[in-house]
Amino acid sequence: MPEYRGMNLLVPEHDSEYREYFALAAQGRLAVRRCADCGLLRYPPGAACPWCQSLAWTWQDVAGRGTIVSYELVCHAVQPGFRDWTPYAVVLVELDEQRGQPTPEEALRVVANLVTPDLRPETEENVAINKRVRVIFQPLSDDFALPQFTLSGEPPAGMPWRLPE
Repeated sequence: MPEYRGMNLLVPEHDSEYREYFALAAQGRLAVRRCADCGLLRYPPGAACPWCQSLAWTWQDVAGRGTIVSYELVCHAVQPGFRDWTPYAVVLVELDEQRGQPTPEEALRVVANLVTPDLRPETEENVAINKRVRVIFQPLSDDFALPQFTLSGEPPAGMPWRLPE
């Protein structure tokens, strides 16, 4: 059973959606589900397409580049393993592959921690909406890795905005 920051990460054997997602991440692949009927990508990897309700799908690799569209600064860690990280950023990233589709409000978005390339929490002053990010993988076992995001160094996708101090 993989462990992350002192917590056991249990994905039940019958949870095919997330078991495969984390196994693909262990191979260095960020993959989401593509609906076989309408063609739209989706995350999280649920059983049915949220737009057409089709149960037919395939895994689709994505580049893992995107833009921060929202974030939260966690100042009070509920899990003891994160207490030394506070404050740390959890980001909502809109991936480039399906930007603004099927609607501007329902694009392909992934939630993850924002970390430095060495997997430490990104500093609060570097977190901003419209900043560009790329996926990196934190291996936890031979068949399990966590997709995390790090700043890519690309120009922002618009005017960076962050919470006023």
